[in-house]
Formats: sequence, structure tokens, C-alpha cells
Amino acid sequence: MSDTESKPDTGVPEVPVPADDTPEVLNKALSGLSSRWKNWWVRGILTLAMISFFFLIIYLGPIVLMMIVLIVQIKCFQEIITIGYSVYHSYHLPWFRTLSWYFLLCVNYFFYGETVTDYFFTLVQREEPLRILSKYHRFISFALYLTGFCMFVLSLVKKHYRLQFYMFGWTHVTLLIVVTQSHLIIHNLFEGMIWFIVPISSVICNDIMAYMFGFFFGRTPLIKLSPKKTWEGFIGGLFATIVFCALLAYVMAGYRYFVCPVEFNNDLNSFQVDCEPSELFQLQDYALPSVLQSLTGWSTVKLYPFQIHSIALSSFASIVGPFGGFFASGFKRAFKIKDFANTIPGHGGIMDRFDCQYLMATFVNVYIASFIRGPNPTKVIQQLMALRTDQQLHIFNALKVHLIEKGLLMTQYDKLRCL
Repeated sequence: MSDTESKPDTGVPEVPVPADDTPEVLNKALSGLSSRWKNWWVRGILTLAMISFFFLIIYLGPIVLMMIVLIVQIKCFQEIITIGYSVYHSYHLPWFRTLSWYFLLCVNYFFYGETVTDYFFTLVQREEPLRILSKYHRFISFALYLTGFCMFVLSLVKKHYRLQFYMFGWTHVTLLIVVTQSHLIIHNLFEGMIWFIVPISSVICNDIMAYMFGFFFGRTPLIKLSPKKTWEGFIGGLFATIVFCALLAYVMAGYRYFVCPVEFNNDLNSFQVDCEPSELFQLQDYALPSVLQSLTGWSTVKLYPFQIHSIALSSFASIVGPFGGFFASGFKRAFKIKDFANTIPGHGGIMDRFDCQYLMATFVNVYIASFIRGPNPTKVIQQLMALRTDQQLHIFNALKVHLIEKGLLMTQYDKLRCL
């Protein structure tokens, strides 16, 4: 069906399109330009401002980064729920907004509690209130959610059951997309700031370069959901992002501040980012293919192994990541809106900027778990220390038998025979 054809009434009112949100000073400065070039300059200026802000929060450290992730999560949730509320409120049904924010609180309590238990085990065991909350964390989380569930059932209104269950699903899908994946970003951060910065930078770079290549060279439409997206922008953004991330990874891999896991210091009063870098962040020689050897005259090249992984990250950000944007475009078209909000002039809402970032965060978390992270001896020891004495002895004896069978530990008989 074309845009000019009549469309059936779905019973869902359209969300009003916000007016032009461009600051007045920019409107005056760019008044002589066409709308196409005006939009280009507005997007460019605001993009530089956002990139500068991104560098600032990186400089301020991991605590500020986590706070920014939480703020962005809440804002994205608010933008999506507001769209639903504009529909839901028209029927004057009770409690939707209250319950939506209550469920947000419950889910954040669950995830942040899990994070504290996983990454700050020593702190949790030292502080008695935290230890009790950690022990019963999942039960408390379930009780909180169950309270909200009962409140929803009590709020059901005759003749509007279907719509209410529709909005109940709306809230939970929003929580799944926004809250769950924002906590994966925090988990990635604890693995090392490089796992936070490089993936986010790859999405930003791809978004900028795809826009630039598409703006100047775009001729071939890429997908109907986003008519302005072109194959030229898609391919140009792919190669530019791979090169950019390989260079960024090379620079960052040389600094412990970026590559070391984020942990509490020995006094448990602040974060520290210091360690002996793993082999992933140590220069190694790689043999070049014969074709490249003949072209460059080099037989080997020194690279950080992480640079190889950065190619996988940037490729995902360029090939699969944009589908997060296409998904958001389809959502906005379904509700006949241009942007999720008008928070950032020329860019729309916060969700318009983070639609690809959430998909990227999930991939990075899965990638680390599948190809990078192994068992953590420190965490295993911390958990063993929290067990009862009889449980510790049982594990000790089982481990001793295992090491003897492997030939790594001698029995008492072997020791006497050696004497």
C-alpha cells in the first residue's frame, strides 16, 4: 500500500509529530541553506557535541560511565512508554504509567543486585546488610515483581481487558529491550573499558560514515523501512568502521586504564583499573599473506590480538547493527511518528541514538562469554570462602583426588617412597 492510499483505522490514535526543535541560534545561522544542507549541519554540530561529551565521561571514569548508562536507560524507557501512554491514556484506564515505572524499578533492582553480587563479592561479604540482601536477593526481586503483577490484575477494567494486556506486553517488551541490554553494557564495562568504548565507538563511527557516504554518494536504496539508507552508505560505513576500530584498538590496547577489568581497590572505597595486561593486549608478530608481502615488502606485522577481535566487533556494528535502527524505523512507522522524542535537535530522542547500541551490547556480551572469558579463579576462591567449613573440606578432598589422578599431586605413600 502506498503512502497516498487510505489506510484502515486500527483504533490506535497517531502520536503527534513534534514541531521543529532546532535551536533558534542554529536556525538563524543556517537560514540561507536548503533543508537538506541545513539538516546536515545541524546533525554534524550536534554529533560533535555528543562525541565531546562521550570523551568527557570516559575521562571521568567507570562510576560516571555507569551512571550515564543508567540515565540513558531511564530516558529510553520513558520515550517508549510515553508513546504507549499517549494511546493508553485516551481510554482513561488506571495505573499504566505507575505500574510501568514500578516494573522498571523492580527489574533494575534485580539486575543491579546481581551485578553487585557478581563483581563486588568481597564488599558484600564484609557488610552484613549487603550480605543478607544478597542472600535473599532473588526472592526479594520476585516478591517485588509479584506485587506489581497483582496490582495489574486488580487494575483490569471491563471492556478494556484486551488493550490493558496489550499495554502490559508493551511495558515488558520495553524492559527486555532497554533495561536488560543496558545492564549488559555495564557487564561489558567491568571486563575492561576497552570492551565498552570500542563497541560504542564502532556504532557511532558506522552511523556517521554511513550517513556521510550516503549523503555524498548515495544512489541505490538499501531497505524500504528507511528510504534514505543506501548501499553506498552501507558499504562505505562498513570499510570506514573496520579501519577506524582497528586503529582505535591499537591505541587503547597499550594503556592499562582501558584494558584492565574494573574492580574495587583493596580498601573497598573506590574503583581501580590496574593489572598486568593479558596476552590479548600484548603485541605479537603475525605473518602476512604472500600477496601482501609482495606489495608491502613486510613478512610480518606487529598487532595486538585484540585488534583481530575489533574486526569482528566493527563488522557486526556495520552489518548487523543497523538492523537495530531498521527495527526502530519500523516501530516508528507503525505509530506514524518521525522520532521517539525531540531531545536532541536533528537526531530525535535518546532512543533514536541508542537503537543500534543495545543490539551491539548484547553481541559484545555473548562474544566475550564465547571467545574471551574463561573461569575466573579469583571469583571461585571468593565463593569458596563463603561456604561452610564442611563444604570447603569436601571440595578440598575432591580437588586433591582430581590432582592426584592427573599426576600433579603426590599421595602420602608416594612421598614416603621418595624418602
